[in-house]
Amino acid sequence: MSLKSTLIAASAAFVFALPVLADGIEIHDSYARSTGAMAQAGAAFMVIHNSGDTDDRLIAASSDAAVRVELHTHIEDENGVMQMREVEAGFRVPAGGDHVLQRGGDHVMFMGLTGPFVEGEMITVTLTFEQSGEVTVQIPVDLERMPMMMETMGSDLDHSDMDMKNHSN
Repeated sequence: MSLKSTLIAASAAFVFALPVLADGIEIHDSYARSTGAMAQAGAAFMVIHNSGDTDDRLIAASSDAAVRVELHTHIEDENGVMQMREVEAGFRVPAGGDHVLQRGGDHVMFMGLTGPFVEGEMITVTLTFEQSGEVTVQIPVDLERMPMMMETMGSDLDHSDMDMKNHSN
């Protein structure tokens, strides 16, 4: 391998090791999951950090990995049942603060997957922020990621039984 090739490979490895950063928005610890090879839905989780001086808002997400990509959260209904709902207003990311997208809470929802989420592969997702504009991230598929704290308390939902008609506008 030539010195030039080695430097290019080292630079690429360094870039992929850094968090995604755009106009004060940083994306950390991102990963995506689906419920299996035949799944029609999946989700992505991450920590969004706003190092800027003004609040921002994640208002949309898009990806070729699914027919529809929406911002979702879990809401407890009057019977104590947790349900997923689209959050059309998006997620506030406070100045100097974080907004965590996690299992059992806010997340990016993929509906009508165009192919399976394969362990170790990357999914390209474009996040759109009110102030910072578009941020494109490569999110690794990690089907074996251990549950977050909320899941261990029983609030994890299985996305495999969702159907598209429940999420149309």
